[in-house]
Amino acid sequence: MQFLLILLVIAGGMGLSVEAGLLGPLGNEVGGLWATFSIFGVGAALTFLLMLFFSPRNSPSFFTQPSWTLLGGILGPIYVVILTIAVPVIGIAMTMIGILAGQVFKSLVIDHYGLFGTSHRKIDSRRIIALIFIVAALILVAKG
Repeated sequence: MQFLLILLVIAGGMGLSVEAGLLGPLGNEVGGLWATFSIFGVGAALTFLLMLFFSPRNSPSFFTQPSWTLLGGILGPIYVVILTIAVPVIGIAMTMIGILAGQVFKSLVIDHYGLFGTSHRKIDSRRIIALIFIVAALILVAKG
């Protein structure tokens, strides 16, 4: 099961690179904020349709959840605006490696402290070395 999930998140990461490639030209044509709005509009419509057919009808309302759990709704558009602005200037590879470096760094901190209700996974030398390799990739791609 874990291997299948790893393949699934790799495919998701590939999808993000495609999304970044689409956002750059779209942002150049209609503007960064309109590109972000269109991406989230299409995504919201698709999610709504999926909810109609696949979501349990008795699931708890998101209005009853702690407000901090909805902060992803703020972070998502910020991420997409950054992609839209960065890709035409520094390219998809640099953008995605930079995003990855930030994700891994913050993920290590979140895991280490068990933030947001996640399990504690201490930062160890292997995790630090992995982050160093990602930063090295960022530097090597930047020099290329």
